[in-house]
Parts: sequence; structure tokens; C-alpha cells
Amino acid sequence: MRLTVAQLAERVEAELVGKGCGFISSVAAVEAAGQEAVTFVTDKKHVAGLEKSGAGAVIVEKRIEGLDKPQLVVGNVNAALIKTLNIFAPRLHPAVEGVDPSARVDDGARIAKGASIGPGVVIERGVRIGENSVIRAGCKIGENSTVGENSRLDFNVAIYHNCIIGNNVIIQANTTIGSTGFGYRFIDGSHKLIPHNGTVVIEDFVEIGANCCVDRAKFGETRIGAGTKIDNLVQIAHNVEIGKCCLIAGQAGMGGSCKFGDGVVLAGRVGVIDHIEIGSGTMVGAASVVFHSVAAGQQLFGIPASEKKESLRAISSTKRLPKLIEQVRQLSTRVERLEAAEDDKK
Repeated sequence: MRLTVAQLAERVEAELVGKGCGFISSVAAVEAAGQEAVTFVTDKKHVAGLEKSGAGAVIVEKRIEGLDKPQLVVGNVNAALIKTLNIFAPRLHPAVEGVDPSARVDDGARIAKGASIGPGVVIERGVRIGENSVIRAGCKIGENSTVGENSRLDFNVAIYHNCIIGNNVIIQANTTIGSTGFGYRFIDGSHKLIPHNGTVVIEDFVEIGANCCVDRAKFGETRIGAGTKIDNLVQIAHNVEIGKCCLIAGQAGMGGSCKFGDGVVLAGRVGVIDHIEIGSGTMVGAASVVFHSVAAGQQLFGIPASEKKESLRAISSTKRLPKLIEQVRQLSTRVERLEAAEDDKK
């Protein structure tokens, strides 16, 4: 794809400031952009770098006076950037409608019109695949599971039996949905696995990254709410309930039966122990561990996770400990000398 700056401005509904005759064929960061790349600035710290940038145009929210580059002025830079990245995305071959000859589809499965079933896919009895969904090579879908309309399972995704995947869901490569949860009891000298007879429900517009695991419930369901986005390498244990429009970053892990409200954000490597409830809108900072349930709208950080400002003060105090210890040692030495001097006077 190659557009003039003016054409790009029209496509992203931007006000063009400057000449629009140059060509744009890619998107790049300020420092890496070449003559046929459009770049963007979302905060003031990147504005200074525009003067040295080789970019052919820049997407901004406010006109930058004195800048000798075409500017695409928009109401929201991030929204315009998403449109621009989609415009210049690589053009891959679309999925082919129908069932690949190498796929194994049970006679009792139902594949809707427009669906694409790729090479080596295995679909068991009672499975239903909705219209226009794409099941890419190597996927396995267990008995009586459902995949809704316009959803996409990337390479080697495994869906166990009796799971429900909604509409417009994206599950990236090698993720597993519906595996048995990690639930054992020590009986008669050994660990006995507790049967997990429940299900997993993934609501509409959920996106799950690569190499994630979502365990099925012991009874009832593990549920991921509509619009939630999950990064790579995330573990979601049995009977977890995640609200709508949550964001969960890479390597986060949730213990069994945790409940999350709507709009919760877990940064990378956050851990949440079993049976915790986190209220809507709460944000948990990277590498934190949540040991106690929290109300809505909190900002948490640390181990154990507590109010962010409190945790940062504690960390700051910890850094001063070596100096404080040395001061205490010196004071102790002085006190001992003073006491010794007083003893000599007696």
C-alpha cells in the first residue's frame, strides 16, 4: 500500500497541515522513520525529536508551529494510529472457506457457512462452528464445544470438551482452553486429583494471547467477560470469573475461584492467590502479589500488594536501611563509650 499524504489524511479523517503530495508506505517511530514513513507523537517529549526525524508526515493532536513536515491533526492520535497501522498492515492470503482435506471433522459436528477449517484440524462430535470463523492449522476442538461467529483460533489452539467460545473472539497460537484445573487433596498417602466437571465460557470480543491456559471449573464455569484482552503466557485457574473489558498483561497468574470486576488491569507478572475478589477499575502494578480482596478503584503495588503510594514509600524507606543501620551502629558505639566513661568516674 502506497498513499499520498493527502490520501492518508482523508483515510484517517485528519486535518492536513502542509503539503500533501509526498508518498507514505509505512509507519515508524520518530527516531526510525524514513521519508516514506508516517510517524506520530502522543506526548511533548517526542516533539523535540521530530526536527531530526526523516519522517514524511506526522500524526498529532495539535498543530506544531514551525515544524517543516506535513502534519495530520486528529482528535485522538492513538485512534488514528490504529487506523493507519491497519491501512499499511501486510496483506496476507485470506483463510479459505470450507474444510481442508487433511482436517478430521466428526459427522456429528456442525460447520456454519463461511467458516474455514485449516490443515490438520481435529473437530470432535457435537462441536459447532459459527459463520465466518477461522480455525487454523493444527487446532483441536473437543466434544460438544462451541465457537461462535467471526472468531479466530490460531495455530495449534486446543479447546477441550464442553467449552463455549463467543463471537468475534481471537485466541492466538498454542493456547489451551478447558484443561483440568490444579486441584488435589492429600488422601491415603497421596495427592488425589479432584474431578473438574465444569466448563469455560469466553464471552464476545475477548482476545487471548499465545501460550495461555484457561482451566475448566470444578463445577459451574470459568468465565472471561466480554471485551477483555489477555496477553501471552497468562494462567487462569479453575472457577475464575473475569469481568468485562479487563486488561491482563503477560505472565500474570490467577488462583482458583478469584473474581474480578469490570475494567480491572493486571500488569505483567502479577499474582493473585485463591479466592480473592478485586473490585471494578482496580489497577495492580507489575510483579505485585495480591493476598487480600480489595474494593473497586484501587491502585495497588508491591508484595504484598497495597496502596501504591504506601508501597512506594516503603520501598524508598528500604533503600535507606543500610545508611540507617550504619548510623545506629555508630550511635551504639558512642553510647557504649559514654557509659564506659561514666563507669570510670564512679
